[in-house]
Formats: sequence, C-alpha cells, structure tokens
Amino acid sequence: MLGACGGGATGDAVGRNDSAESATVGTPSSSQTGPTDSKSGAKDDASPSAEVTADDIAVAFTPAGGWTKMPPPVLAACTEPLVAGAVDMRGLWEVASVQAGGVDAPDHRAIGERQRIEQCGDRVVITAGGIIHDMRADGTEEGAVHDVAGSDKTTPITAVASFEDAVHVLRPIGTPIEVKRRIEGEQLVWEYVGFTARLDRVDVP
Repeated sequence: MLGACGGGATGDAVGRNDSAESATVGTPSSSQTGPTDSKSGAKDDASPSAEVTADDIAVAFTPAGGWTKMPPPVLAACTEPLVAGAVDMRGLWEVASVQAGGVDAPDHRAIGERQRIEQCGDRVVITAGGIIHDMRADGTEEGAVHDVAGSDKTTPITAVASFEDAVHVLRPIGTPIEVKRRIEGEQLVWEYVGFTARLDRVDVP
C-alpha cells in the first residue's frame, strides 16, 4: 500500500476502500456549530452564517493502526476560499495509469487506488491508504504533516508542504525526495520516486 507523501517511510497514502467510518481525527471547534440560544442551546436560525476558516477546524490525525474504511471529510464545514496560488485538487481521485521509468506500467500496484483531497485556505488534507495527512501548504515545519508513515501506520513523519508554480509539493524531512501533485486537464498528476501516476476524478467533496 502506498502512502499522502508517497510510499514507504514517508507515508502520502492511497487506498481502494472509500466507504466512510468514524475515525480518530481532530474535533472541529465550537465556532463551526453557529450561535445558540442561551436558554435552550438550540441554533439561532435568525443569525447570519459565520465563516468557518481553516483555523476553526482541529487538525486531523491518523487513528491508531490506521483506518480500514475511509472516515468522513475533515474540512466539509469550511467556507474559507483557497489562498492565492493554491492548486485546486479537491475531490476523490482514482489512479487510472502509471508510468515507471518512463514506461507504461499497467500492472503497477497503485492502479485503482484512491485518494481524497480536501482543501480550505492554505490547508490540505489527504486521506487514503489508512492514513490522514493534514497540512498547511505554507512551506513551514510548523504547518507540515506531523503524522505516521503510510507503510506501517506507526513510524512518525514530518513533511513540509507548499504550493510552487501550480504544483503541490511535499518534502519529508530527513528524506531527499519530493512528492508532487498538479492538475493537467481533467486529471491529477502525482509524482513520486520511481513512478508518475495519473488519476481521474470520481467524485467532488
């Protein structure tokens, strides 16, 4: 199983199973629930809807041992627009083709794998292959993925994310690789060490 940073110890995962289940992810802050009536606690429908930003939603993490059924979206309540320069990769994607060493690899293990990408402001959440990698694409270690590798769901990783010239780039600290994603036409192109995958959108979050 490959991983959101990629595969092996760096972890950016993919996965075939996309049915939802509950998972140990960050709990959204109270600001998402909207104003409530002070007496009954009920939502005040007369109040205008408040903006929900990336900061209002708690960071999500891979549950212990990884998930077996894809958990619910993390950023569904977010209303903050994407930051300038962001690559809009939002959706559920499935690997349609792979090239390894510049040669088509129709039997590659990644074929048919899926990954869900959510975005809000400069925040990106990639959920697939049993992991949840939640990051800020701001080029800082503070905003990096601080989670576990997709290979074993145990090894801690830190991967700095950024948007660079219409490309989403992940750089795992301590590993001399870059994992890249970009949009070409209707496809998501995912570059990892040793292969390049093209993914078709199968749903929009």
